[in-house]
Amino acid sequence: MAEVRETTVQYPGDGVTLMAYVATPVTKEKRPAIIIVQEWWGLVEHIKDIARRFAGEGYLAIAPDLYSRLGHVVTTDSNEAGVLMNRLKQEEGLKDLQATVTYLKTVPEVDAARLGVTGFCMGGFYALMLPCLNPDIKAAVPFYGQVPNPDTPLKNLGCPLLYIYGEDDGWITKADVQRLAAALKKYGKPGEVKTYPGAAHAFFNDTRKEVYKPAEAKDAWARTLAFLKQHLA
Repeated sequence: MAEVRETTVQYPGDGVTLMAYVATPVTKEKRPAIIIVQEWWGLVEHIKDIARRFAGEGYLAIAPDLYSRLGHVVTTDSNEAGVLMNRLKQEEGLKDLQATVTYLKTVPEVDAARLGVTGFCMGGFYALMLPCLNPDIKAAVPFYGQVPNPDTPLKNLGCPLLYIYGEDDGWITKADVQRLAAALKKYGKPGEVKTYPGAAHAFFNDTRKEVYKPAEAKDAWARTLAFLKQHLA
């Protein structure tokens, strides 16, 4: 594992100054970058930990605070988290992620031809939608994110997709995931859905012991790394 440097950066968005957490390996050569999109709790320590894990694998990992517009709020209360997620307009969240891509292209140590995105829960939706809007994204790994209905945005999906899903998810239904698989086929997009039997929503989050599934999370991480290596190599 590479030595990791952590920083907080700011860059301009659409009518907002965005803040992001960055973890990067301490090396001289250019490297691929991965955008990590938060759950509805805000930019919590768990998301920063995922960024550090990616940095340890050689990526510059950036986790933008999608609640920059809302005052950088972080919560552990699910009711407040739901309010925050709904206060963030989806088009504004996507603009902020577009601004993050623009920022990454100015970072000297980033290879701008090798940009990927992943996200969890709320962030899984954004990780699915961003590559439908921005051709600079070359690989996407959404974890249990909302699937657009109708599926027309997926017509413009511009990169290979690995969608991670727990079969016992109480938020994203099996029908949603079947729609996604059907849309990928219909529009001729390279992508796969990996379903974990017995896994609930947020099974990757090791800070939530009530849903965390260690074996499934470990497998999902290995698959994510292999997928990104294949498409961002």
